[in-house]
Amino acid sequence: MRVVVIGAGSLGSVVGGTLALDGHDVTLVTRDVEHVAAVIAGGVRLDDGDRVRVAPVSAATGYDDVSECDLAIVLVKSFDTGPAVDAARPAIGDGTTVLTLQNGVGCEEVIADVVGRDRVVAGRTFVGGRIVEPGLVEYGVVGRRTTIGELDGRRTDRIVAIADAFTAAGMATDVSDDIRVMMWEKLFVNVATGAWSALTGLPYGELSIHPDVEPMAIATVAEAIDVARALGVAVTTTDPSVPWRRAWEGLPHGFQASMLQSVLKGSRTEVDVMHGAVCRGGRAAGVATPINDTLWAAVRGLERRLELA
Repeated sequence: MRVVVIGAGSLGSVVGGTLALDGHDVTLVTRDVEHVAAVIAGGVRLDDGDRVRVAPVSAATGYDDVSECDLAIVLVKSFDTGPAVDAARPAIGDGTTVLTLQNGVGCEEVIADVVGRDRVVAGRTFVGGRIVEPGLVEYGVVGRRTTIGELDGRRTDRIVAIADAFTAAGMATDVSDDIRVMMWEKLFVNVATGAWSALTGLPYGELSIHPDVEPMAIATVAEAIDVARALGVAVTTTDPSVPWRRAWEGLPHGFQASMLQSVLKGSRTEVDVMHGAVCRGGRAAGVATPINDTLWAAVRGLERRLELA
């Protein structure tokens, strides 16, 4: 396939680079000028802790020289979704499928408003990545599944082809017939570590062994599970400790949650589509979410401090 990654930061570089290693024609598009320059000069280097592999990808900061693709993968921060997909129109043709692997709930609807619902498929991935330096990405793929699906739940040829391509490249991928469940199951993982990591500044390895954080992080997930059920989402997770473990298992000790990566860069986080989504859902369903409410407010306050710095 010809693949364009819209928003090729850490995770986008991992997904795009992994597909490129399996022979796909991949272009990474990101506003990170230094990362683009490094990738153009020497490919994207993927470090899994045991070895570094160099993926032969193209890279750009815009779409002037990017042709139409078979698959566009959206991985910008949730709050940038609409403008980023609109800017990517030169790469999106009649035969292009647009796949969102973003965090949170609702990005697929924003993309559908821009390119049309029939072009959009959605997914969630537990693959992780962190840009160590321009052109070099630390990542974890083994044992970290990806799930994708059509918005209407059908098992189409295109969704199967994408899943097969991801799996063949080393990213084990399932096809789901209930995208709403899939989104909430990933959200449980997001809220297990997102705000806790951002507020403490701890990477996954330290966060996972902290005796005070663990029970409260699990309680954070429990609130989210209660909200999902109250909203009529047929989630399968019953033990809130499972998403907590899933969030950090298989990743390097120093790996940082995406929300912490945003804080360290002094940029806005995705707390609104993570903990904020749980809180809004709780209010709609009449379920109290005091832990997520507190975390949401605390991270929003932290974002304000970063703005003033």
